[in-house]
Amino acid sequence: MKESQQTEFKRQWKDEWLKWISAFANAEGGVLIVGYDDHGQAVGVEQASKLLEDIPNKVRDILGIVVDVNLKVADGIETLHIQVPAYPYPVSYKGEYHYRSGSTKQELKGAALDRFLLRKQGLHWDAVPLPGLEVSSLDTATFKKFSELAINSQRLPASIVNDSPQLLLERLRLTQNHYLKRAVALLFHPDPERFVTGACIKIGAFGVNDADLLHHDEVVGNLFTQIENTIEVLKLKYLRALISYDELYRKESYPVPLAALREALLNAVVHKDYASATAIQISVYPDKLMIWNPGHLPESWTLDKLMSKHASCPFNPDIANTFFRAGLIESWGRGIERIIDTCKQGNYPAPKWQLEPGGLWVVFEFPKEHLRQLPDETGQATPPVTPPVTPPVATLLKLLADKGEQGNAEIREAMQLKDRRHLRDHYINPALEQGLIEYTLPKKPTSSKQKYRITTLGIKRLNDKLIT
Repeated sequence: MKESQQTEFKRQWKDEWLKWISAFANAEGGVLIVGYDDHGQAVGVEQASKLLEDIPNKVRDILGIVVDVNLKVADGIETLHIQVPAYPYPVSYKGEYHYRSGSTKQELKGAALDRFLLRKQGLHWDAVPLPGLEVSSLDTATFKKFSELAINSQRLPASIVNDSPQLLLERLRLTQNHYLKRAVALLFHPDPERFVTGACIKIGAFGVNDADLLHHDEVVGNLFTQIENTIEVLKLKYLRALISYDELYRKESYPVPLAALREALLNAVVHKDYASATAIQISVYPDKLMIWNPGHLPESWTLDKLMSKHASCPFNPDIANTFFRAGLIESWGRGIERIIDTCKQGNYPAPKWQLEPGGLWVVFEFPKEHLRQLPDETGQATPPVTPPVTPPVATLLKLLADKGEQGNAEIREAMQLKDRRHLRDHYINPALEQGLIEYTLPKKPTSSKQKYRITTLGIKRLNDKLIT
């Protein structure tokens, strides 16, 4: 006989073994066998008859539960078998909470204790009411964006989407007993870190090893903003795209398919353990991109089950439901499958998932052909040609040359553009990547105070009449 997750051996009875009994009760149940050594050999127990009466009473009085204690005799050796059922509510030992994991007993503290207590009560972290969070402090622009997404996805009727923020939150079941839930702070507050430590995404560019940190960024704001801005920061500062042109149309090929990257980020924010107080971390190396998400698989799940077809089981159901209503995710547990399919369709290497204590890695390796075509270490591009400046970029350069530093809103107004994405994709990003314009706040690319100015190279292109 060997010890296992549901079997523990003790040579003699001690009252401190009540901790082990509470650990079994808090996990999946088990049996504590008294009178066995660590090798699984029966050595017998003293005063077995007395313990048959004492142990059930101590368990009842100290732990508040009932267990079966049975005396077994084999070859004249008496042993006690204490059968502990799994309990649906938390079982405490003198104010401590213990848990059986594998063949060890752990005392739960901090975030692990919070998760355990919530799970035993049938709750999730994001569903807990958050005193001090008011509707008036939420970001109206994010509500407007959510409404547009929900209407386009046809997952909420317009009559609900057009309600006041308070009524909309109630319809989304993001309120409880006149309080807003934690999920609301993450989804709609402009500064969720005021309520949730680590509610951000950190990005770092590394050289040949983890000690060689080249530069880094921190993306803040609510979850809708974080997803969009993280993609933009990665495109502008971390992922080296191959550029080609079809007449005047610019084509960009990134080392990671953006649709798969976006899906991986959505998975991360939906399944993150926000009680960990740790940020989602994106590490970009010369040959790969890695996303670290603090979290845990559902109870009894393995990495194999995660990678196979499975039902949707979000760590944060309220956040997941809101993203689903906005059309950003599905509700069939197909996130990983979609990431793999996207990479396969684009002839990218299949991503890999690595489960570690406290979280999950997803690794995107860059295609070797993509790396081969990138500029070498001297910065010499292949082929060394000057890309043409498209008419939209030319218009932007002339505006900045005439008026000086301009922000997004000022540029849209001057050019009579309504679509922010069109401005970003066809004007701002191409000009930035060619070095024709630059940020006024280079360390804060997503700042609301960000403006752009023309560079020396941009002025030279104007003076050389290389603008079409």
